Amino acid sequence: MSAGPIRIAIAGAAGRMGRCLVDLCREGPDLALTVALESPGSPELGRDAGIVAGGEAMGVLVVGSLEDLLDRFDVLIDFTAPQATLEHLAFCRAAGRRMVIGTTGLTEEDRAAVVEASAECAIVMAPNMSVGVNLCLKLLQIAARALSDDYDVEIVEAHHRHKVDAPSGTALRMGEVVATASGRDLADCAVYARHGMVGERPARAIGFATLRAGDIVGEHRVLFAGQGERVEIAHLATSRTVFARGALLAARWVIGRKPGLYDMQDVLGLKAI
Repeated sequence: MSAGPIRIAIAGAAGRMGRCLVDLCREGPDLALTVALESPGSPELGRDAGIVAGGEAMGVLVVGSLEDLLDRFDVLIDFTAPQATLEHLAFCRAAGRRMVIGTTGLTEEDRAAVVEASAECAIVMAPNMSVGVNLCLKLLQIAARALSDDYDVEIVEAHHRHKVDAPSGTALRMGEVVATASGRDLADCAVYARHGMVGERPARAIGFATLRAGDIVGEHRVLFAGQGERVEIAHLATSRTVFARGALLAARWVIGRKPGLYDMQDVLGLKAI
């Protein structure tokens, strides 16, 4: 690890989140973008990452592989796709490099690979890096513990038309938090679709509804509906900057950590509350 600024590698540097991360790396004197990664065959390969992000040149060209660059970064931030993330994970594990993973759509097998790799390198993994969303997760834990099974739980999420996985990783994490806090198993009680004569709602079900439209950055609402009252915990993101800032906060935090798997609750110190 370098003694100066934290050297940041960004996977998917030409994507929506990648461009935002590249741009924010300009702001922090404690951060330095040193590697910008894209998929092989990307039309952005060989271009300056700063220009790709819509700003001035930063002297870092977009490349298609980490293979010869493992000594050039301290932390890799990855918001790509499961297969790409697993490939990057193998490189970072072999070199002992730290990672911040915001990729969604990971399978249980994929998650197991991340857990295994975390024995050799420090990893922060969260489906949502927003500070506000992670505060909501703590509030959901408190609400689920306080409210009885008389309160029905429904989770509604909305994202832009280009998002490929549903429900969102954040919505699923919200469901997991509520289920765990209320003594349920999400695999048994989750309801992902309703159509036709579905019958009366099971008392302990956790329902999910998904919207995909336009350029919605990300909206999540969890409804606890009882007799005579409703409690709603919601988060609305209006800019991807909130996710990028959270990821860079995680990169700063993980640089001083021993190998292990962490999440944004660790980064923000919310687990002690």
